[in-house]
Amino acid sequence: MEPDIPDTEDGKKEKVLWEKTRKSLIERLNNWEDQKTWNEFYQTYWRLVYSVATKQGLTREEAFDVVQETIIAIARQVQRGQYDPRAGSFKAWLLQMTRWRILDQFRARKRQPSLADQGDAYSEDNTPLILDRMAAEKENQLDKIWDKEWKDNIFAAALERVKSRVSPRQFQIFDCYVLKGWGVKKTSETLGINAAQVYLAKHRVGNLVKKEVQGLEGQLL
Repeated sequence: MEPDIPDTEDGKKEKVLWEKTRKSLIERLNNWEDQKTWNEFYQTYWRLVYSVATKQGLTREEAFDVVQETIIAIARQVQRGQYDPRAGSFKAWLLQMTRWRILDQFRARKRQPSLADQGDAYSEDNTPLILDRMAAEKENQLDKIWDKEWKDNIFAAALERVKSRVSPRQFQIFDCYVLKGWGVKKTSETLGINAAQVYLAKHRVGNLVKKEVQGLEGQLL
């Protein structure tokens, strides 16, 4: 399953990076058991980690590095039995793993002289200090960004899973009535159905999405 990436210039670049990251990740995990589980994990959480990383000020390339390194770090800890769910929620653990990888990218920038070409403010002498300050500012914002992105990502992942389990027609009705907010009258008239069908789709698909969200909220991997 490929991600829902817009068919724009930026979207095409992002899709190329996504595919490159996915293939590289598979290669690095290819000796581990249960590739299906890890692929599903990647499909569920890559967008969350990527979105948070870009909102922290990283480039697309840096953000995809964060995605890959975060998932690799999680896989290694799970393999070694280092993750203890009693110590905290999976959400908090994933945040911490992502936080460290984002900071790694800011530290890596210190070793790159390219910023020195951007003017006096980014001279070789004070670039590390500026990057330290940027990282500290971003660090303070991360918790708020993470909470919103977590909720959005979990809902989107649940929606995608449910979409493959119901008929295209039922999902279309749910999309128009619930997601697009068309209302019963517009949905019925546009799709050529009656109000009962609208309510039925809302109830059935909505319940499935709710269950998926609860499952994703509570899952470890």
